[in-house]
Amino acid sequence: MKLGKYKHYKGKYYQVIGVAKHSETLEDFVVYKCLHNNPLSTLWVRPKKMFEEIVEISGKKLPRFKFVK
Repeated sequence: MKLGKYKHYKGKYYQVIGVAKHSETLEDFVVYKCLHNNPLSTLWVRPKKMFEEIVEISGKKLPRFKFVK
């Protein structure tokens, strides 16, 4: 997993700061930070498998998050 800036398919930007392990299952989780104002939280986690998946939007397949830099 490259650390750095990613664009979500909905258009907002996030900074991946690392990958963490779930303490019980050892599943990989991506730890990332909003690069926009989000009143709910600044830091987020998502299963790595989900972070890297391809989603289908209006019949078009896109990465959920695309590496920018």
